[in-house]
Amino acid sequence: MNTMPARYEVEPEWVHVEFAETTQFTEVYGFSGSQGMVNLEGVRFVPKARPSRTLVIFMHPATTLQLLPVPRALARRGVHVLCAGSRYARNDAPLVMEKVIVDLGAHIRHARRAWGYEKVVIDGWSGGGSLALLYQSQAENPTITATPAGDPIDIKAAGLVPADALLFHAAHRSRATTLADWLDPSVLDENDPDRRDPELDLYDPANPNQPPYSQAYLARYRAAQVERMRRRTAWVLETLATLRRRGGPELERGFVTHRTMADPRFLDPQVDPNGRKPRWSYLGDPGVANCAPAGIARFSTLRSWLSQWSLEHTRAHGPRCAASVAAPMLLIENSADDAVPQPDVGLIHAAAASRDKTMRVIRGATHYYQGQPELLEEAVAMSIDWMQARRLLE
Repeated sequence: MNTMPARYEVEPEWVHVEFAETTQFTEVYGFSGSQGMVNLEGVRFVPKARPSRTLVIFMHPATTLQLLPVPRALARRGVHVLCAGSRYARNDAPLVMEKVIVDLGAHIRHARRAWGYEKVVIDGWSGGGSLALLYQSQAENPTITATPAGDPIDIKAAGLVPADALLFHAAHRSRATTLADWLDPSVLDENDPDRRDPELDLYDPANPNQPPYSQAYLARYRAAQVERMRRRTAWVLETLATLRRRGGPELERGFVTHRTMADPRFLDPQVDPNGRKPRWSYLGDPGVANCAPAGIARFSTLRSWLSQWSLEHTRAHGPRCAASVAAPMLLIENSADDAVPQPDVGLIHAAAASRDKTMRVIRGATHYYQGQPELLEEAVAMSIDWMQARRLLE
């Protein structure tokens, strides 16, 4: 008897969703937002000869996910999947999380009205986890009337449709807490990244503090990271207030934050131990990534910093949002994750208010399952079995 799960040929299709919105100024390059419309793109994976009344939606606030292995692997197993893009796809410099959940809501409405799906499951991958939780918490109980910068945004009027369930794959707590963990506290002058405290520079071979790090050094290092975050936030608030006092045409300002990939976990496998490779990160050599232009929060606007990077202001905080979400949840931790800190998935699971919440660990799995087809299949099978047990896949 053949017990192998069915495999389907997958036919990807380009998706375009648009809706009207009035903005003070154009945030992203191109016509999106400048002509009174927001234009969103996505890719839907539809298994041939496999109808379904359920759609699984992947969305990341800052990128697109159609090239990741999990969405396509789910589709090959017969699941209808949408990889949805926000208005900030591949450009998180101006990203405002409150607007991203409006974008996700537009995709979900389109899925129900245009395609006729009766059930929607949001799959929060990596940075998509805190996005999914922010969305679901506001869809279940809308409360937001303004962004952290004070700009009006009526989430209740946006009519967010709650998802029927949430999946999480290697999802961290929030972009703000991730930045706080990764920010290089050796930087003494935001305008001159060469001015550094050598005792806080993880990548300086002359630094007397080397792995394995002492608890005293880690406490000093973490406190210095938070202090740098707060200085940056204070500067953002002051600059935004100055622009508003002036009146004039300058409503927003972009800026650079140097050196944002310096987590002691990258160098010391004894800090929150898991099976990750030491002296490595999901972006490669962390010393190189710390200075590279692709680092998180490298480029930002004032409003974006408050919404997605500020510890004090961001609303996209996984555990806080999970505490008000009733939908069923499956949370998957990859035990050798080289991007998401080991405690994060467990912290979200512990905080979740849902009466139906499940946490699983895939032993040896890295963030992207690169070169791990059997572990990728384990993650997909785990997700499908969980959804089928709740009659979410039809």
